[in-house]
Amino acid sequence: MELIPKLINNSYYFAAMILFVIGFHTMLTHSNLIKKIIGMNIMDTSIFLFFVSIGYVRGGRAPIIQEGAGFLYVNPLPSALILTGIVVAVSVTAFALSLIVKLYAHYGTVDADEIALIRAREER
Repeated sequence: MELIPKLINNSYYFAAMILFVIGFHTMLTHSNLIKKIIGMNIMDTSIFLFFVSIGYVRGGRAPIIQEGAGFLYVNPLPSALILTGIVVAVSVTAFALSLIVKLYAHYGTVDADEIALIRAREER
């Protein structure tokens, strides 16, 4: 029964995959634009969890060189990438929400299907 310990050791990867699927499903199945933004943010969070999980080393130390050898170090690169990713994700979310506010002011709805119908009627 080596399957259970392997699942426990890789639970962060499994959680990241589940979160990504939930976010992707939310983006595909909902026509409400705000729900699509929430789905995108869930996907962002899953990617952040995945990258942090990759960089983590069980029993590892901060990557500060000390006297002696044989220390396991945590990889700092994924954490640095995640900081940049969080800034980008917040910026994209703020921009998308501002576009939704403008769409609501113009069309009176945040439903993507209704906006498409209104645009089709306007083009005739």
